[in-house]
Amino acid sequence: MTLADTATPAIRETRAPSPAAQPLLEVRGLHMHFPIAEGMLLRRQIGAVKAVDGVDLAIGRGETLGLVGESGCGKSTVGKTILRLLAPSGGRIELRGTDITELRESALRPLRRHMQMIFQDPYSSLDPRQTAGQIVAEPLATHGIARGAEKWQRVAALLQRVGIRPEQMDDLPHQFSGGQRQRIAIARALAAAPGLIVCDEPVSALDVSIQAQVMNLLMDLQDEYGLAYLFIAHDLAVVQHISHRVAVMYLGRIVELADTADLFAQPLHPYTQALLAAVPVPDPARRNTKREVLAGDLPSPLAPPAGCAFHTRCPNVMPRCRSEAPALLQDAPGHWSACHLNRAG
Repeated sequence: MTLADTATPAIRETRAPSPAAQPLLEVRGLHMHFPIAEGMLLRRQIGAVKAVDGVDLAIGRGETLGLVGESGCGKSTVGKTILRLLAPSGGRIELRGTDITELRESALRPLRRHMQMIFQDPYSSLDPRQTAGQIVAEPLATHGIARGAEKWQRVAALLQRVGIRPEQMDDLPHQFSGGQRQRIAIARALAAAPGLIVCDEPVSALDVSIQAQVMNLLMDLQDEYGLAYLFIAHDLAVVQHISHRVAVMYLGRIVELADTADLFAQPLHPYTQALLAAVPVPDPARRNTKREVLAGDLPSPLAPPAGCAFHTRCPNVMPRCRSEAPALLQDAPGHWSACHLNRAG
């Protein structure tokens, strides 16, 4: 596949569900609360920002789980906490059957090669003082994977695999385009041969003409190496095309989880329905259909509403929604939602 920036390949069709397998990653009851303190000398905690407030998810080998929601709902915090870039406030994180929730850094370091991250902004995620080759070589040296001539042979092969010519190894990040920089970041993530990669909005900072190329590259690499992705995004079209399953997040919690085709064909949660209704429709025949428009803004995670966090904006709110938080339950095979409306009657 040619990855020249001048090309604009079509994005593949929606992916079929991946085969059931032992989860590579399991997360149970994940919490990430950021304390708020006051006082200059004797500081005391007066509250907490509940960025992640009880998240359960699992990702199988070779599977892509899309994580979507509005800005500020906690998506990126979930990704960073799973990788232990942030120490969780509560819950359990298992990678390949090993509980990594409370591991000290010395014990966690050997496991970090198995979980990597691709950041949103390719302009700030690369060290401007390092060459492309040095950036990709760093994980190989850090984890003792390769040294000397073998290391540089691997670096050249990785860069070539993602569409960067070997003769560009000595170029600095500012000499590359945005799409090329993101490919260098992908090569860096691949260098340690991980099983799981957290992709934190990896195409949102790129031109539309380049997004399809990077998405197709990620899908090719997944098929080739059996990678598992947690794909964080706010663009539903991107998530639909690259994900096997999709989790919808609202104010720190998962409110719906299903296979991609099922979720887009029959969303069960009012929030998911509103997100899908807001997607621009190119077909003129469908533009006059009724569209649900959410009222108000996302509530503050510092003081989330009681009961169902979505009840302040929900068009179908019921009295119990204001006092009782709905559990995430299976409403159909493989389709989960957290909504009292789906259990009414």
